[in-house]
Amino acid sequence: MPVLHDIFDQPVTLPAAALGHWNDTARAFLAHGAATPVHLGRLLDAAPDHASGHALKGLFMALLGRREGMAVAGEALVAAKQGEGNGRERALTASLERLLAGDYDGAIGALEAVLAQAPGDTLLMKLSHAIRFVIGDASGMRASVERCLQGHSEGHAGRGYLLGCHAFALEETGDHGAAIRAGHGALDLAPDDAWGLHAVAHVHDMTGDAAGGLGWLDGREAVWAHCNNFRFHVWWHRALMLLDLGRLDEALATYDAQVRAEQTDDYRDIANATSLLSRLELEGVDVGERWVELADLSERRTDDGCLIFADLHYMLALAGDHRPDAADRLAARIASDAGRQNGVAARMATPGMDAARGVAAFGEGDYDTAFAALSRARPHMPDAGGSHAQRDVFERLCIDAGLRAGRLGETEALIADRTARRGGTEDNYAASRRQKIAAAQKHVFRGAATG
Repeated sequence: MPVLHDIFDQPVTLPAAALGHWNDTARAFLAHGAATPVHLGRLLDAAPDHASGHALKGLFMALLGRREGMAVAGEALVAAKQGEGNGRERALTASLERLLAGDYDGAIGALEAVLAQAPGDTLLMKLSHAIRFVIGDASGMRASVERCLQGHSEGHAGRGYLLGCHAFALEETGDHGAAIRAGHGALDLAPDDAWGLHAVAHVHDMTGDAAGGLGWLDGREAVWAHCNNFRFHVWWHRALMLLDLGRLDEALATYDAQVRAEQTDDYRDIANATSLLSRLELEGVDVGERWVELADLSERRTDDGCLIFADLHYMLALAGDHRPDAADRLAARIASDAGRQNGVAARMATPGMDAARGVAAFGEGDYDTAFAALSRARPHMPDAGGSHAQRDVFERLCIDAGLRAGRLGETEALIADRTARRGGTEDNYAASRRQKIAAAQKHVFRGAATG
């Protein structure tokens, strides 16, 4: 029997009737397409006893970072172990098993072992990229993608999606010019590559070019309209650009119409919503009762414990709606989880405990405690996962806590460090806080002079 190969020229042991569904699932996943679960369902129907479909389902569910999703992923692992497959397909099962055990390095390693021999495997590249994103491993993302470049020459079916991942990794490691070029190249080859499009949006954020960012996104809505809830995240980026330009009413309107168009309890959607509301409130915007539904959803997930990134955004919601009892329960659970021995626990401990304590204190107006805790967490925040842009809400809370606590010199140093890590370009947030510090210092000086 001839060996079948998928769209990326990688061997599969699936029945021939299932190959098209495998390809459709892979393409949809790479494009963050809303149709991914539809194609996966068809794949599982066509090959119910094959390991690879169940392993993919499990990985997709585990990456959702939800307790109930982990249970489904565990069931998928059992089914995958009972099926057959080649080395590549067994690696998917091994990666899932390690991920469910909280062993991020092991999950990545299982995929990278295959990629070392088959750098043209776009699907496994994207899965490795996704896991590294969850743990904030920017340098690992970049190294992984760049090892795969040799396997994605011109004409390779996955080259556009690889370039999109490269663009994001370049941006997260500070190579902004190369990130722009890779992002444009990604869309040239894969017009539905919302990840590459959003990587370029990240560059505009990190370089303080909100106007350029709007120019990049506006008119390209079709690139992310087909997406799953990732489309809300792209709209979130646009709202951040409006915020930086001082168009606060438009940013809030975008929250209602796009960012929170569906009131889901997916942690990624809650992250978009809570971080945007927090930023708006720091700029003096009255967000009304918008915190309530987010806090209701977040309070139900205080025992989740899958990702510290998710927990910290649940804490933003609880702090935003001033629910100290629920915030205390979440902080206690994070502390309890931190005592375990795996990659999840390590991130609950550092930066999780300090970051959670700092956010909760900020919500209660205890700015001295908030500043101290968030300052301790700050050097370790990449380990919480996500991107520079996503984690910046905690940076802003730390800076604003310092301002409100009167820790002007220390806060000024944080602003300077934040600007340096953003390529030396000052955005309007940093400029406005420097002005507040200058005004406060002038006031203190005048008081001392007349005292």
